[in-house]
Amino acid sequence: MSEQQTSHPSESTRLLLPEKVRRRLDALTLNPRKIRAGALQGERRSVKRGTSIEFADYRDYTPGDDLRRLDWNVYARLGKPYIKLFEDEEDLAVHLILDTSASMNWPPEGERAGEKLLFAKRIFAALAYISLASNDALMLTAVNDFDGMKHFGTVRGRGHVVNMLRFVHHLEAKGLTAVTATLESYALRFKRAGMVIFISDMFSPDGWLEGLNRLLANGHEVAIVHVLTPEEVVPPLAGDLRLVDIETGEAREVTVDATLRDIYHRRLEAWRNQLRAECVRRGAYYLPLQSDMVWERVLLHDMRRLGVVK
Repeated sequence: MSEQQTSHPSESTRLLLPEKVRRRLDALTLNPRKIRAGALQGERRSVKRGTSIEFADYRDYTPGDDLRRLDWNVYARLGKPYIKLFEDEEDLAVHLILDTSASMNWPPEGERAGEKLLFAKRIFAALAYISLASNDALMLTAVNDFDGMKHFGTVRGRGHVVNMLRFVHHLEAKGLTAVTATLESYALRFKRAGMVIFISDMFSPDGWLEGLNRLLANGHEVAIVHVLTPEEVVPPLAGDLRLVDIETGEAREVTVDATLRDIYHRRLEAWRNQLRAECVRRGAYYLPLQSDMVWERVLLHDMRRLGVVK
């Protein structure tokens, strides 16, 4: 899906990614370990040498492209805009995927209702903004089994920032997300290798490792941004409880005491450590986050330290 440009962001989209934060993000770019051959000049230097003025091909103009690269002679003859490509010009394909399953909408009520989803959407929108500012080829995708895959892209350039923010703002959490099936399906549909950043709480009925393997096998560099709430890390629960799965509706009676809380904590740490270890073993990034963190700092500090951005 690619939306028409509009000139002014609404108040809701400005709150999603405030102007003062955008100014700080302007200094950042996504940081792939290697540059892949692209279809359009981006902000990244090519690994090739000595071919910078050699014409290679044309491609159709898309909104947001640099008009200085449009071949006006061809446009005068054919009445259709084409962009000139040169042999040494490369851009980065950026695939941002956001889990919008129901478990991302937590807590479900109270003053902090939906904190996890808002936090994840801000990270998602900020990474998209960095990509558009760098003239990368950006594909935004939101996933759950209720809506399937909702796409915004492929787009390039700052001219798409307002509609990108509008797209992210209107995303809602529904259903569940089978992570392996989702990532495998994505790898089959979108084959251009690039940088894939998957933002999720990683609650999945079918695991996640096979999906990661499929993306890596297709030549993608992958980062998993793992978002949980403080309550999911340290549950504020005690006594006899009836717990209901927000995604499936399945209920279970439990008694929460100090022993059960300790077991939960150890299993949570083991789960996170497994995610980290499997990512490191395969050369992927892993970043565990809590939704009460200062989200701008995640972009400006944590992701820079990890190497996802520079």
